[in-house]
Amino acid sequence: MSEVKPREDRTRTGVLLMVLAVAFFTCIDSSAKLLIIAGLPALQVVFARYTGHFLVAVLLFGLRDPSAFRSHAPFKQLLRSLFLLGSTVLNFSALQFLPITVTTTIMFAGPIAITLLAIPLLGEKVGLRRIVAVCCGFAGVLVVMQPWGADFHPAMFLSLGALVCAAFYFILTRMLSDVEANATQQLWSSGVAALCLLPFVLQDWTWPSGWAWVPFVLIGCFGATGHIAATAGHRLADASILAPVVYVQIFMAAFAGWALFDTLPTVWTLGGGAIIIASGLYIWQRERVVRGRVRRPVPAQR
Repeated sequence: MSEVKPREDRTRTGVLLMVLAVAFFTCIDSSAKLLIIAGLPALQVVFARYTGHFLVAVLLFGLRDPSAFRSHAPFKQLLRSLFLLGSTVLNFSALQFLPITVTTTIMFAGPIAITLLAIPLLGEKVGLRRIVAVCCGFAGVLVVMQPWGADFHPAMFLSLGALVCAAFYFILTRMLSDVEANATQQLWSSGVAALCLLPFVLQDWTWPSGWAWVPFVLIGCFGATGHIAATAGHRLADASILAPVVYVQIFMAAFAGWALFDTLPTVWTLGGGAIIIASGLYIWQRERVVRGRVRRPVPAQR
């Protein structure tokens, strides 16, 4: 009989798996930028990312349980997949012009956008303090973008579009969490994206050459492994513990930018990123407090 791990060990393992997932997400963006620099069209890079992800998901889930292809909420699952595809297309397009640290930092405002969208879409109540934190977070995005400065690039609007699409994707993920298995979500999100892009990439297909074959083959594996690690991490540790771990990615993105592209984050990127992270952590803390109040048992009347 296998021995059950103590809760502390499970939580520690969950955090390590989430760090691993964030590392793979950084590898996705780094691979995308390398492939675009090598001359591959952005849509083809997105296609490679999701086709590889889909093949891994089929091998791990689809062949073992064909019923995983069947969705209980196909319309919402389709919308979720399309929003994820839109976020990736916009993000990879932005990477053609922007450093990886800038696109990563802007995407950190995701929890802030999700908090705002959860009010009309999920009926969640958000207090004044969290609304103020949301405003501060978007102020941090403006600091990163610097629309008033000479360094502003229009591609930053692509990153903002990617941020909005990602927020809708996570909102729909919340809606589907009680009705869809993880295997189904993995198969649909990657399969729909690859199928939608297929007719477009075939018109102007460009084979990679030389070293570009490495990220071309691996980018889909990075995507699948990252999502699987994140899912496994959430099974072992509470989401409230794992939420701040994603901010480790700013350090990973900065290292990747320096090691692969010889770029370092600017003062504006670091300053705006600090504001975004502080706002995100405050929103996370307030959500923990609110959920704690809701779950706290009412004392019995004597």
